[in-house]
Amino acid sequence: MPAGTAPQSDWRTLARLAPYLWRYRWRVGAALLMVTGAKLSNVGVPILLKDLVDRMNIKAGDPLALVVVPVGLLLAYGLLRLMTTVFTELRELVFSKATQGATRQVALQTFEHLHSLSLRFHLERQTGGMTRDIERGVRAIEALITYSLYSIIPTLVEVALVLAILGTRFDAGFVWITLAALGAYVVFTVWVTEWRTRFRVEANSADSAAHNHAIDSLLNYETVKYFGNEGFESRRYDESLRRYQRSRLKSQSSLSLLNTGQQLIIGIGLVAMLWRATAGVADGHLSIGDLVMINAFMIQLYIPLNFLGVIYRELKQNLTDLHRMFALMDRPREVADAPGAPELHTNGPVDVSFEHVGFSYESERPILHDVTFTIPAGQTVAVVGPSGSGKSTLARLLYRFYDPQQGTVRIAGQDIRAVTQASVRRAIGIVPQDTVLFNDTIAYNIRYGRPGASDEEVQAVARAARIHDFIVSTPRGYDTMVGERGLKLSGGEKQRVAIARTLLKDPPVLIFDEATSALDSANERAIQAELASAAQGKTTLVIAHRLSTIVDAHQILVMSQGRIVERGTHLELLAAHGAYAQMWAIQRSHQQNPDGDQGAVH
Repeated sequence: MPAGTAPQSDWRTLARLAPYLWRYRWRVGAALLMVTGAKLSNVGVPILLKDLVDRMNIKAGDPLALVVVPVGLLLAYGLLRLMTTVFTELRELVFSKATQGATRQVALQTFEHLHSLSLRFHLERQTGGMTRDIERGVRAIEALITYSLYSIIPTLVEVALVLAILGTRFDAGFVWITLAALGAYVVFTVWVTEWRTRFRVEANSADSAAHNHAIDSLLNYETVKYFGNEGFESRRYDESLRRYQRSRLKSQSSLSLLNTGQQLIIGIGLVAMLWRATAGVADGHLSIGDLVMINAFMIQLYIPLNFLGVIYRELKQNLTDLHRMFALMDRPREVADAPGAPELHTNGPVDVSFEHVGFSYESERPILHDVTFTIPAGQTVAVVGPSGSGKSTLARLLYRFYDPQQGTVRIAGQDIRAVTQASVRRAIGIVPQDTVLFNDTIAYNIRYGRPGASDEEVQAVARAARIHDFIVSTPRGYDTMVGERGLKLSGGEKQRVAIARTLLKDPPVLIFDEATSALDSANERAIQAELASAAQGKTTLVIAHRLSTIVDAHQILVMSQGRIVERGTHLELLAAHGAYAQMWAIQRSHQQNPDGDQGAVH
């Protein structure tokens, strides 16, 4: 990002955050009052300290030394110190709900928006880096609010009060020295921090890359082990860590330069103020108490300024992190509901139709060409064909993960682009070929089909999916954890869990995408019967490689290179002696000769 556009981007980012805090505007106002009260008390301390020092000029034995000084000024001094702390804690108490509330709202909206993005975004994403961006963005909101309300605004209030006191009680020279020191400090800090921001950006980029490598490697633990590539993965991870280390070292060395320059400016300003105050005491224009007060003011001002470099750097970094999270929220929805889109109406069995559908994931590589077919209400249509022919794309279009570039997909006569996506997906249940489970219990994963289902309903669909006996045979039964992505279960067990949760959802439209591909022959025949029973009265699309599983379909579509090349029942297609008959002959031959080559099947 060019340096000239960064401030504009930062202000836009802050403007995006403002509405989340506006909901808590009365808390913001109360917190600012507490800030003002705390700083008034804090500024009052040096003034009382001056009076305390000046009044110490009392003759020995004077009774006022025991009455006026301890009882009056000391109690007031202690009270102001106490009030500074009280106002600070009240500010924290009043504003903490606003901070946490704004953080929760932004994080929730980001999470919801990511779920609303298209499948294309999630196929291209890097999960580790994206979750890192969200984590940093959430922390950035808390940090921005904390630094602005607890550091920047209080410091500005205190600077204004001190300058007002110096200008009214003393001559303008003290004000100009203070302003010159503050101006030089701020300009130097901003200049050096802007220069070193690139090192922080490089460090974050390397950190995200290392995190991505670690997450990707651990998620693919088995693949790493299969190929004995632990050393290769370690070297990749170490290279990312080395880049991170180099960036961090540059950042640290430039920070040392920043701190040294800041202390030099502070020292020069403090010496100039004390020199002028000391000269005033020597001339008789100022008292010893005035010298003490000026020194106390400078210390109170420069203590928070010591952290200005850190605060400014953190503000810049937090704005960058927040901008990255807002950039995720700004990612356009490739598939979006039309304004005012109604719900999909599904009363009873529904039909599904593809009308002259053309689709491509990339413009130069078309996937579907003028695909037209209808699944009558309550009937089953199977789609077969070689890999890459577009079979699974039909399911993705039906789920509206993508919209076709040509043609229309309809459910119950309604163009699914004209209704809400949520209602379309409620009407469809799928058993995918590659089943991914949540890292939770078996019961949770089955109940995910209908979160409000009872234990009895969960067990009923588990029996229908022929997995209940396996579940109850485990030590923890339905409370058995399935592991990351369900890796503790076999492929067949995961697929039966997927079948169970789809049965629990009980939608009017079913999609079986190689629903029994991970099952052995005995279980496949049993599950096929259950799937056939579940499909009774439902509109069903079956995507299959094993032709034996779809011989009872009402219609079979044979696809090749994105086109439907044959259609008919099993017997009609066999009689046609075309592509389907050839595939059937190859699969029958393989069943009779299991050692033969089955590559042609796909």
